[in-house]
Amino acid sequence: MAIITLARQVAAKGDEVAQDLAAKLNYKFITRKEIEERIIELGFPRDKMPKYDERKPGFFASMAKDRDAYQNLSQYAMLEAASKGNVIFIGRGAFAFFSSIPNHISVRLIASEKTRIARLMQEFEWTEKQARQHIQESDANRNGFHKNFYNIDIEDPANFHMVINTGTVAINDCANIIAEFTRAHITPTKEAEGTKLIEEMLKAQAVVNKLIFDYKIKIDFLHAAIEDGVFVLYGVTDAPGLVEQALEIVRQELPQYQTRSAVSIVHDFKQYQ
Repeated sequence: MAIITLARQVAAKGDEVAQDLAAKLNYKFITRKEIEERIIELGFPRDKMPKYDERKPGFFASMAKDRDAYQNLSQYAMLEAASKGNVIFIGRGAFAFFSSIPNHISVRLIASEKTRIARLMQEFEWTEKQARQHIQESDANRNGFHKNFYNIDIEDPANFHMVINTGTVAINDCANIIAEFTRAHITPTKEAEGTKLIEEMLKAQAVVNKLIFDYKIKIDFLHAAIEDGVFVLYGVTDAPGLVEQALEIVRQELPQYQTRSAVSIVHDFKQYQ
């Protein structure tokens, strides 16, 4: 079992490579639409999706509670899908989110600006100016999204197992390269370790979502991890009582784990809305 993530430039044939790769490996290609619909099912307002979905949030959007809600729900949706095994994700910062998973393979698909302009002009019957403007906007949005949500540079090739130029490598060859690497790179040990980590991350995210959406615990930047069998809570607040309240809920939800707070207590901390 592997989790394969594809990060792509616009007009770099990401969906086409993902579909071919899924067929070769008999994996499930989780489309952007499927994740989007799951995020909405989990409670995120449909009309607010365009502010956050693979784009750099505006200044006020980046300071809103909706930003954290979007991130928590999108991560839960990805973990939920990943827990079923043998999946391919495209976009939404999946390569950054799953970077610590041993059975994760990350690939970036690129093409020259000339190639991407030609593809967009052909597909949408755009002028060269329209195609170039779309590329510039898309690249800026995706760079901003990854900086804002994961503090990571999507242009840095060190963030990926491989970077493939779909302008010079055919779609079928791209899929073959990734498939062969997957078969060679993913060992039973990596698979077992990755499966365990995904299970723990899903449990932690589920509890975080309950704290935020069901119990309305007002701790900012709330997130959690299970580390060496201990559930660790992170975030920022000026109310120590809220932290103990949250930990008590965690103990009720996951009694098999010890709990620990790594929440920062900052006096006069002003919650953002």
